[in-house]
Amino acid sequence: AQLTRIADAMERTNPPMPVADALPMAEAYIWEAKSRQMKPVKKINRLDIGLLRGIKPQRDTLLANSLSFAKGLSANNALLWGARGTGKSSLVKSVHGKLAADGFDCALVEIHREDIEDLPTLMAFLAGIKRRFIIFSDDLAFEHGESTYKSLKAALDGGVEGRPENVIFYATSNRRHLMPRHMIENERSTAINPSEGVEESVSLSDRFGLWIGFHSISQDVFFEMVDAYVVHYGIDTNGRDVHAEALAWSMERGARSGRVAWQFILDLAAQSGTSLKN
Repeated sequence: AQLTRIADAMERTNPPMPVADALPMAEAYIWEAKSRQMKPVKKINRLDIGLLRGIKPQRDTLLANSLSFAKGLSANNALLWGARGTGKSSLVKSVHGKLAADGFDCALVEIHREDIEDLPTLMAFLAGIKRRFIIFSDDLAFEHGESTYKSLKAALDGGVEGRPENVIFYATSNRRHLMPRHMIENERSTAINPSEGVEESVSLSDRFGLWIGFHSISQDVFFEMVDAYVVHYGIDTNGRDVHAEALAWSMERGARSGRVAWQFILDLAAQSGTSLKN
């Protein structure tokens, strides 16, 4: 009995790798680092790709790269960076939804930022499955003193074996180089050769073949987003000046973005008694 309890405790602290054949079929998964399991997602929280406004160049670039990957052609890892609330993570999920709607068997696997050390393990596991996977990490960034970014660098390049042919990695971040500016400047000031210190710090972002930037939107694009939601969900505005209310809403929050537009729509739908379920 004591040996059984010891064995169980050891398995909890160092769980075995999942079995590929036992992985249930699902459109998306979440990697759980503690149990080393891929948890199937029953319903993905995403918008139709046609509802994403103001980011057409970004949408077309990521969709083309994803379609190439889904077809078995060459594709790049992608870093979506820029202002908060501009639709970076929404675009990744919507692009995946477009692939699924077009009949491609390509699963989305989310790995949390704090579990990024498991990325090489996750990639090695997925490499043994006859299916294509987009690994997605939302709001990825590293702080001063962290060293996990070095293992991420190796995972993205794949080391000697190279990146698995059936796996691609997408990440979103508010930082272009995934690290705060003061961390890069500190590397410059403390390194024997300053240029080498900076190269080490920014070389992580260089592992991404695609850099897709997101920026603040204009007032017209903000209104376009709001109007698209109103039409799509059939919200009864009852003669209200939706643009004026949306503008006031954005001014209270000090920003115009896709996230702010969606939050306004949630409030507008609640006031009009409209359900936002598709």
